[in-house]
Amino acid sequence: MADASFDIVSKVDHQEADNALNQAAKELSQRFDFRGVNATIVWAGEDTVTLTADTEERCAAAIDVFKEKLIRRDISMKALEIDKPQASGKIFKVTGTLVSGIPTDKAKQIAKLIKEQGPKGVQAQIQGDQLRVTGKKRDDLQAVIALLKGADLDLALQFTNYR
Repeated sequence: MADASFDIVSKVDHQEADNALNQAAKELSQRFDFRGVNATIVWAGEDTVTLTADTEERCAAAIDVFKEKLIRRDISMKALEIDKPQASGKIFKVTGTLVSGIPTDKAKQIAKLIKEQGPKGVQAQIQGDQLRVTGKKRDDLQAVIALLKGADLDLALQFTNYR
């Protein structure tokens, strides 16, 4: 019998993120407390979002609206890196990035955690921006998933290709 395996990835569903951005933009244009403050939210690249508003408080409130829409669409806040509002002329501007992929240093940290605290006979291999975890028993793999869900890794992890 072949070994059981699964992949650990960190990906953001871009369609869901786009839907969240469109919903946030619509709410910013319709809400009473955003009238007259020129609050906008737009894509500034493939994974970069730009929010602008006339005041720093409205910019922070626009960030909260966007975060709320992401949460409703099951996108983890660990996948969003957002800066502080900065004055840019008469408006305040903030950029945020949706992070995909597991950086090499975090991948090494996850592999080390699995080796030290995971069940015996379970191996983790780094494959680009993801990890493949293999083991003889599926129960051991379930234990690794539970271990990683309980660990504080500052990454939005998903577990795919469970075989």
